[in-house]
Amino acid sequence: MGDTSDKRLQGALSALWRAAAIEGCYGRDREPEEQDEVACTVSSLAEFGFLRGTVTLPTGHRVVCGCVAVREDGGSDWLDFYLPVAALERIDERFGSYRFDQAGGKAVFGWRRTYDDWLADIGTSVYQEVPFQLGLIGFETSGTIDARELNGTPPEERWMGYLLPADGVLRYVAANR
Repeated sequence: MGDTSDKRLQGALSALWRAAAIEGCYGRDREPEEQDEVACTVSSLAEFGFLRGTVTLPTGHRVVCGCVAVREDGGSDWLDFYLPVAALERIDERFGSYRFDQAGGKAVFGWRRTYDDWLADIGTSVYQEVPFQLGLIGFETSGTIDARELNGTPPEERWMGYLLPADGVLRYVAANR
């Protein structure tokens, strides 16, 4: 997101819930009917460590989703939106193996690209409300790189997608391996 800011993080959290059309906001690792909803706020995020809800994927399937904030000491705030692999495997078994498939190449992108593009659309909507320095799309991307390291240019071979701002415009560069 940029430097630590509760106000910016709250704006991004609210924008994420709207952009992804997340239903519910829960702080415990239980079924929604087994708990009360919590406020979708930075303080709830701090109290519970993560917030969860349900989201409709581009395929029409509903799955659990969540977010967590990573707040680096003397560094940046990150807001990670995630879809648990176990939840994704229930709707498509390819999710369980694609991240380990070294030979998949373009075959993986035939089905994964739909999800990556959907996530990029969500990131773009969030950016329109709360500009950020970098967005990453893929499996376990948190902590792998920061905006300063990239300097606006993604690598030629990319196992993750990048949302890169320049002059107030967000550019999506898709994964290619």
